[in-house]
Amino acid sequence: MQKILKIVLVVAVCLTVGYFSGMETRESITTWYPTLVKPIFNPPNWIFGPVWTLLYIMMGIAAGLVWTKGSEEQTTKKALGFFAIQLGLNALWSYLFFGLHNPLLALIEIILLWLMIFETYNLFKKIDKTAGLLLLPYLAWVSFATILNASIWWLNS
Repeated sequence: MQKILKIVLVVAVCLTVGYFSGMETRESITTWYPTLVKPIFNPPNWIFGPVWTLLYIMMGIAAGLVWTKGSEEQTTKKALGFFAIQLGLNALWSYLFFGLHNPLLALIEIILLWLMIFETYNLFKKIDKTAGLLLLPYLAWVSFATILNASIWWLNS
């Protein structure tokens, strides 16, 4: 498969995961989420959509670059396996936080997500330096989201 096609395919998968995660949050963003006490550094709701869209695109490009390096190689398979797991955990967080209205469970899960992203980053950068770099904004955003999640849990427990 051509390099561009692989990248486009993975970007599409990431954006699809993002779309379904967004569907999970839509109702709660207007009903449950406004009732929570939030820290002063909580960003406005409108920022999350554009940020996540950009991050999903960057994640997809990163995974596509790794995929083009040779999907038969064991290191590439391992890296893409970690990528798939963290992508699933990414979607799960939205369900736990917004679907179940459970900031504590979401906090536990986002810590696991952060660890999986960090390991994916480490594996990606060994295969393709650009792919690794493309994951750094995602890692930074999930670091911020972890602090935000912890703060919301703390302020509302």
